[in-house]
Amino acid sequence: MRKRTKYIHEGKYVAEVDVELIEADDDWAPYLSVEDAERLDEVLDLLRAGNLQGATQRARVFELKPIAQSQ
Repeated sequence: MRKRTKYIHEGKYVAEVDVELIEADDDWAPYLSVEDAERLDEVLDLLRAGNLQGATQRARVFELKPIAQSQ
């Protein structure tokens, strides 16, 4: 298994979720465990619902801010 960070972007937020990729000798590898896939879905649902407190309990959440263009 390899540890990786998956990023979920929803609106003005990005969540970092640590997952483990499962290695196998088949065409589907590497893949996520059911638990990791469910956690990614749960974090996305929480962000979509505006539940930042719930999302931050399951992932690292960042707010995106635009940078002003200089002329």
